[in-house]
Amino acid sequence: MTMQRWLLAAAVTCVSATGCSESPADDIAQATHRPQQAGQPTNPVVTVAHIAAADAAALAGDQRTTQQHLEAMHKDMMRSMRLADPSRPIDHEAARAAIRNVSGVRTSAWIDRQNLMVMVGGANYRSMDTIDRICVALEPLGDTLAVVVNVQNVIAKTSEEADTLSRNCQLQAGERALFQQKRQVDALDPELRRVFKARQGASK
Repeated sequence: MTMQRWLLAAAVTCVSATGCSESPADDIAQATHRPQQAGQPTNPVVTVAHIAAADAAALAGDQRTTQQHLEAMHKDMMRSMRLADPSRPIDHEAARAAIRNVSGVRTSAWIDRQNLMVMVGGANYRSMDTIDRICVALEPLGDTLAVVVNVQNVIAKTSEEADTLSRNCQLQAGERALFQQKRQVDALDPELRRVFKARQGASK
């Protein structure tokens, strides 16, 4: 066996074993508690494994398996580029039904085709953890990279508590998918209010 073939075989074995550095238990825990993540560099080990498997399938005349591995590489590239999959849109009404039983959720509505507004009952539910739970609930319905969840506390007692917390399901706070515009959902931009209050305090 040549060195190149040995490396390819090792890569396939590594990926088949659900990763070289993490245990299956770790993978299950992450999948259970955290939503899918995009915007990360493609994994070269996984890419090599797909190439090896696609080549093997092509040599065997298995065009279906070859296509599956090519599509998997394309999907990985799209996720790395933060490009949502247009073939897996999330149905809006199905999404509202899916998050109905998430802790703290009172009601929800779509502002537009990408922004989901979720009303929660309490400041403790206005959190990234709530957004995570909502996103995980949406994952069986399609590609959550196309969804920005906006959480607002409907029983807020101050304007600050009423500020909307927003995040794309698969990205870090403040990031958006490719071609996804940031939308101002609060009547008053929270940052403008903070600047105004800071100036008021400085003038006293």
